[in-house]
Amino acid sequence: MSVRKLKPITPGQRFRVVNNFDAITTDKPEKSLLVPLKKTGGRNNQGKMTMRYIGGGHKKKYRIIDFKRNKFDVEAKVVSIEYDPNRTAFIALIQYADGEKRYIIAPAGLKVDQVIVSGENVAPEIGNAMPLAQIPLGTVISCIELRPGQGANIARSAGTFAQLMAKEGKYATVKLPSGETRMILLTCIATIGAVSNSDHQLVISGKAGRSRWLGRRPRTRAVVMNPVDHPMGGGEGRASGGHPRSRKGIPAKGYRTRSKTKASNKYIVERRKK
Repeated sequence: MSVRKLKPITPGQRFRVVNNFDAITTDKPEKSLLVPLKKTGGRNNQGKMTMRYIGGGHKKKYRIIDFKRNKFDVEAKVVSIEYDPNRTAFIALIQYADGEKRYIIAPAGLKVDQVIVSGENVAPEIGNAMPLAQIPLGTVISCIELRPGQGANIARSAGTFAQLMAKEGKYATVKLPSGETRMILLTCIATIGAVSNSDHQLVISGKAGRSRWLGRRPRTRAVVMNPVDHPMGGGEGRASGGHPRSRKGIPAKGYRTRSKTKASNKYIVERRKK
């Protein structure tokens, strides 16, 4: 994977850095795994805007992703690596020995025609999915379940990965992408390897219009609002805004909002760094 800086022949291309999409092998998605995706414009079922700065964007369809990897001990062949407009990571189309096709989050280094499998007694190789109990210590993992059978919900975005640090009793200690160290049940399933498209962090859009294509509308800064609209608004001239806080008045940038009585606090060994 690599990125490409465009020649500044237009104002929009002057600073633009684009992904080369070297790893992508096809631009035609699997039709049987596509479903329509309706846009909300940030509005709820009453038509009221509940999320600001959402609207427009290119039309797209949702790709059904297999986050559970629950077809155990059946070999699957990687058919293609594809772009997914709904996420930063690339996805892989796999076909099982019985003919069933599924999409999975593509790990970095996964190749077309490679054979992958999920289950308890499989080799810890890139693309294979297995319970934390069977994964060797120090292994780089991604797409981790937080509860058995729930489906992957940790380390799913482009370039992210976690590391298996220790096993004790019925829990594994995992260092998460945020820097937090946390205990997760050994029966939870994870995929071997980091998530693909690590160059995503190097991409620069170059112009405001590309944000509009992604469905993001212009965001109004808090300090330019009036006091009635935001705690950081108002003041004579270009006031700095005072202490950073949210629209509801909750302090931001370092203020911890996690409940001290939350039940899952006991599973966190070390908090992420500030």
